Amino acid sequence: MQRLCLQALGALPAGVAAPRHDPAALTSGIVHVGVGNFHRGHMGVYLDDLFGLGLGHGWGVLGAGVRPEDDAMRAALLAQDGLSSVTERAPGHVATRVTAVMTGFLPVEPAAIVAALTAPQIRILSLTITEGGYFLGADGLPDLSHPDLAADAAGAVVPRTVFGMIVAALRARRLVGMGGLTVLSCDNLQGNGAIAERLVSGLAAARDPGLADWIAATCAFPNSMVDRICPAVTGAERARLCAEIGLQDAAPVLCEPFRDWVIEDRFAAGRPPLEEVGVTFVADVAAHERMKLRLLNASHAAMSYAAALTGHAQVHDAMRDPVIRDWLRALMTREVMPLLPPLAGQDYAAYLDSVIERFSNPAIGDTIARNAAFGSDRQPKFILPSLRDALAADAPVSGLALELAIWCHYCDVTAEAQLNDPRAAELKRRAAGPVAEGAGDAGSGFLGFAEVFGELGGNARLGPAFAQWRQRLRDEGVAACLARYAEGLPPA
Repeated sequence: MQRLCLQALGALPAGVAAPRHDPAALTSGIVHVGVGNFHRGHMGVYLDDLFGLGLGHGWGVLGAGVRPEDDAMRAALLAQDGLSSVTERAPGHVATRVTAVMTGFLPVEPAAIVAALTAPQIRILSLTITEGGYFLGADGLPDLSHPDLAADAAGAVVPRTVFGMIVAALRARRLVGMGGLTVLSCDNLQGNGAIAERLVSGLAAARDPGLADWIAATCAFPNSMVDRICPAVTGAERARLCAEIGLQDAAPVLCEPFRDWVIEDRFAAGRPPLEEVGVTFVADVAAHERMKLRLLNASHAAMSYAAALTGHAQVHDAMRDPVIRDWLRALMTREVMPLLPPLAGQDYAAYLDSVIERFSNPAIGDTIARNAAFGSDRQPKFILPSLRDALAADAPVSGLALELAIWCHYCDVTAEAQLNDPRAAELKRRAAGPVAEGAGDAGSGFLGFAEVFGELGGNARLGPAFAQWRQRLRDEGVAACLARYAEGLPPA
């Protein structure tokens, strides 16, 4: 089998498309932290399309990482000259291409990232570090008291966080009279750019208010909405995919055909003309973010626990189960969609239909385990915002309470080691507690886990609905509760 590398581009297997540009013509304009499957299947594809038009060749990507496991990705990609194979799959559709957007991959060391960000040709730092990389508290705001952030705020010689590295680089750029950077978050967070700005500005202000003012004046932190399903490809799946495409790739990307990217048009030092390849630039991305996070990401977060508890291992299998599909549609239609503000040109019901269709794609092989992981990070970002809005508007919350009760039930009956959550032990302890959670029990019950639920633990409307669904789950099982809600029946 042909190994992926620059020398192989002239003799790729049949059906594998080569880049339409010369990789050697690229120069670095972007440092990207988090070169995982999503980045390479999303931003990497858009840039490869752009370069193939003969545009933007000064916006090549220098890869970077901050986690120990990024070393393995660095080694894999450098061994194949920074190239990636990207395979799109859907019923009746398979297409594989090789993308060439990387100009290198920095050593996984803070000093290397800081040094790269001080190079004058680098104008954008982009991030795919997952939701957990932003140190968010239950209020959705960065917790600047976190030990790693506190160390960076105090001036740690070696920055502990990517945001500490950004501040160190910006300090160096200011000292030599260089301009600022654009920090472009590509993570699934509403207001992802604003959150990144809060972290960078907060760390800078803790040591040097003048630097914080300079950052505000010279840097940009655009919000963005990213959308493409790119599941992990590991072990035997990797071997099968390589055999299918006839190409040996140490880190192949598998994804759905659908992709979308909406970005606020606020950049500090220019940007690649990505509108030429389908990226949408807008003045305010908030409504697009809210739609995607509360309908697509929230649907993933909601259905995963019900699917796991009813014996499903794959997302597409769960979507073929009418009990889960009908419950998910009812939940989103009754309690989430009505809270979304109008968005010009967007039909939310049609968008939800497309989400369910995408989840039903058997060619992707997305797993329930992937979507059920890190619930204590994902529930506050994707489910609780709708719940807070519903409570504030005195709107229905029965289905959202059921979703939380199902997550609680999942934590109760699943072995701690299988929860795959940094707060697994505490979630399991609380889930095993009494069904009824009144305001007086808010500190010890599941909803009283303030790091996750904030003030919701003592809410007079949520608590009873949650308790009633928990009791029904114990008495009748998950499928019966899902059907009950889909039919419009109350928990009690």
